[in-house]
Amino acid sequence: MLKTAPAHDQAGWLAPALIVVGAITLLRVLGLWHTPLDLFVDEAQYWLWGRELAFGYYSKPPLIGWVIRLSTELSGSDSTFWVRLPGPLLHFGTSLVLGGIAARYFGRRAALAVAVSYATLPMVALASFLISTDTVMFLPLAVALAGYLRLAEGASPRMAALTGFALGLAFLAKYAAVYYLVCAGLAAVFIPGARIGRRHFAVVLAAFLATISPNLIWNALNGFTTLQHTLDNADWVRAPSERAGINISALAEFVAAQFGVFGPVLFGWLIWSTVRLPKLGPMQRILLAFSAPILLIVFVQALLSGAYANWAAAAYIAGCLLVVPALPRLLLWASIGVNGLLCALMLLAISLPERAAFQPLTARYKGRADLSVQILAAAETAGQNIIVAKDRDILADLFYTSRGQTQQIYSVPPSGRAKNHYAQSYALPTSAQGTALFVSDRPAPPDCAPQATPLQVIKPDAGAYKGKTKSLFVVPASCWAQN
Repeated sequence: MLKTAPAHDQAGWLAPALIVVGAITLLRVLGLWHTPLDLFVDEAQYWLWGRELAFGYYSKPPLIGWVIRLSTELSGSDSTFWVRLPGPLLHFGTSLVLGGIAARYFGRRAALAVAVSYATLPMVALASFLISTDTVMFLPLAVALAGYLRLAEGASPRMAALTGFALGLAFLAKYAAVYYLVCAGLAAVFIPGARIGRRHFAVVLAAFLATISPNLIWNALNGFTTLQHTLDNADWVRAPSERAGINISALAEFVAAQFGVFGPVLFGWLIWSTVRLPKLGPMQRILLAFSAPILLIVFVQALLSGAYANWAAAAYIAGCLLVVPALPRLLLWASIGVNGLLCALMLLAISLPERAAFQPLTARYKGRADLSVQILAAAETAGQNIIVAKDRDILADLFYTSRGQTQQIYSVPPSGRAKNHYAQSYALPTSAQGTALFVSDRPAPPDCAPQATPLQVIKPDAGAYKGKTKSLFVVPASCWAQN
């Protein structure tokens, strides 16, 4: 049985948390409203998924597409603001769920500190101005953790069903949620207070599998395409002979990045907590079991093949609950101060992206729509209704920017297994007739049409494509049918 805080100490945190976290969220929403930044390639792809509702997609499970579709349907707009708006709102909800967990086990002061600390995490600051699978995963993952802890107290099978459903929703947002099953197993083996009983575990697992079953069926019917993509990311699994050896620099780079993802004070204290494992109480050990194994798994990935900074983000739901209540007051204020400053700088960067100081941070979100507008205008001028490209970045924004227009956007048909969603679902059909506008990264026409007519060369001088040349050609639409 887990020890909870006294009942009188569990109340009184919600109102101040709503005020502080609500104010932070409001500023972020206003920043989204005013930012001129284009959708990034992943965001544009998620928007497209929302236009074609399914139980799965090429590289990710479906929940993010559903969330974006809900936002754009309720608002009646596909603008970048409405595509991204779920981000800060979901983080607002996650901060309150974590505050509720902290209140139950650590008291109201810890609850307020946890809610504010989560809202000001650097990774949350960035993700509040974007829409990502991590953002969509965090809220149900936090609910699943709350349910698991209640089950460790001896809650009812109904709580077990809710916990399994919440974990299933997190899985439908991002497959990294499956880490929690691994973490729960490790916790049960090594921490007696973390055992929830076979009956409860069976209910959790049944609810989890029932929730994710549509996606599992979709994958089975589509050649396990999402699994294939996951193996592509973990390329040491698919081709171990090509990734023999270890990469210390990649591991060091990933570990260093975590100080920026979780915050320097919080990540430093998380490492310290891991070192002090024998001195931790049962609750702290459980929370460590739901954070340290995730980090360890991704550390191994980084060591063998490299890893993106956000790949261990799931660790910081429990990590926040582990670290923040244990921080000495001075370090807590230092953490909130440092992370709060980073949040303020992020807000300024989003609101004032043209300032020179913010150019390195915002360049990848600028110039994408401008390039698409030029391509679409060139196609219209040349009388071309079909546009073909191979570059996933180009295709992502072309689909988004051309919404409501008549041009048909296609990917170059893949040679072998499709490497992205566009090659899988929007390959130019072999039955296409007439001519098409081809967007090339090279100054030469496609190999299948060496005599193709050059149309235009676009040389962006700013933004994501600065210094990159895009050449436009008019080619026979049947060009790639020979491949």
